[in-house]
Amino acid sequence: MSVAVEQAVRPRDRSERIERIARTALPIAIGVVSIVIWDLVVRLNDLPHYILPAPGLVAKSLWNDWGTLYPALLVTLRITFLALAVAVIGGVGLAILFAQSKWIEISFFPYAVILQVTPIIAVAPLILIYVENTHIALLICAWIVAFFPILSNTTLGLNSADHNLINLFQLYGATRWQVLRYLRIPSAMPYFLGGLRIAGGLSLIGSVVAEFTAGSAGQGSGLAFRILEAGYRLNIPRMFAALILISATGIVIFLFFTAVSHLILRKWHESAVRREN
Repeated sequence: MSVAVEQAVRPRDRSERIERIARTALPIAIGVVSIVIWDLVVRLNDLPHYILPAPGLVAKSLWNDWGTLYPALLVTLRITFLALAVAVIGGVGLAILFAQSKWIEISFFPYAVILQVTPIIAVAPLILIYVENTHIALLICAWIVAFFPILSNTTLGLNSADHNLINLFQLYGATRWQVLRYLRIPSAMPYFLGGLRIAGGLSLIGSVVAEFTAGSAGQGSGLAFRILEAGYRLNIPRMFAALILISATGIVIFLFFTAVSHLILRKWHESAVRREN
């Protein structure tokens, strides 16, 4: 009997190993093929670098201009993570208030929706006019974009706690704080982490859009200004290099929060628990 079980387990283990390898190998392969096609298109059509630079020229520009792009990347990252931190604190705090009182949720949630549906590209110029400190204005713009996914997902998670368990807690005389700590927050954790993955990328987008609108030069300028600067000078390879840095930063942020989510949920939530079949 044990031999039969072992024989059944081996193909499954082999399939899991293949799947793990494929998750890394296939995206890399597609990326390599895309770069090769990009290079062929440039070479076969003899495109000038100010129209479409070759991948090698972009990589060279990324290397040569690293001294300019790296400080700009740090500025963008600082705004991104500060905005995300403020969004997490404000979104989670307000979601807890919503979970405690439906009247508060009914009163304030529509205004959160208004923040979400208002295009940041339209609001950013007004914020930059009314807020004298440019960095604070950029932070507000990025926060507006990142705030709603945290608030809405966490609110949904807190309200998704099993009502039978809530009744059981109340039957045993649990306080609101005990219900929140031991039932609602664990129930909301997967929703919050899902919103965090979304908000991480949106905070980066918000900071870049705000930088485009601000267009401030100098040491305090981020990657968006470097893109604008490269466009004005027709330095298209540097523009592509800055775009690649922004994209790579967004991917790293998403992968980081995906790993955090997996580490937190892997031992107890169905979305991350490893199944035997």
